Amino acid sequence: MAKKDDDAKAEDAKVDAKKEKKAPAKKAAAKKAPAKAKKPVEVEVKKTKAPKAAVKDAPIKDLKDLKDAVTSEAPKAKEVISEEVAEEKKREPKLDKLGRSYATGRRKDAVARVWLKPGKGAVIVNGRDQTIYFARQTQRLILNQPFLISDKVGHFDVMCTVKGGGLSGQAGAVRHGISRALENFDPELRPALKKAGMLTRDARTVERKKIGKHKARRSKQWAKR
Repeated sequence: MAKKDDDAKAEDAKVDAKKEKKAPAKKAAAKKAPAKAKKPVEVEVKKTKAPKAAVKDAPIKDLKDLKDAVTSEAPKAKEVISEEVAEEKKREPKLDKLGRSYATGRRKDAVARVWLKPGKGAVIVNGRDQTIYFARQTQRLILNQPFLISDKVGHFDVMCTVKGGGLSGQAGAVRHGISRALENFDPELRPALKKAGMLTRDARTVERKKIGKHKARRSKQWAKR
């Protein structure tokens, strides 16, 4: 038994000696070996949401998408409005060689050609004074509305020719022509006239007669027997 123990101890001593010899060799190899290149550090890039303007063509599925679409188009609307304002500022008076402004007015079947120049407030219609041509006071009131709105009563002389339609339509046509002539003479009067609706052509016309009725809507009298 004692011999076996001695043999085992001797083998263990040999193994330890071999390990000690290999250890310095490994350290020297590690020193000689070149250092491994460090791997590049990967940086995670967080995906940011696209700006609202870029989501313009996206399909609208809910109220949030609708809000984004409207807010993205709002700046463009402001730019359009600013361009319109700039155009209005650029307007210049349109006068002929005699210092008159000209405009055409329409109402129903009547068409009026109006020349306007600075004066004392005389209005000549088809060669006659307005009090003679338009006998009714309501017609003369309609004709002079542009001057009342722009606060220019008695500042201009008007000479116009009008044809077609009746006296009511002709008074409306002259009023439309005077409004447009005032705008051409002084573009600064445009906002007040436009707000009052003087520059808009009134498209209302007489409704046509229907078959089986006396007029457009008037039915025949009902007879019981």
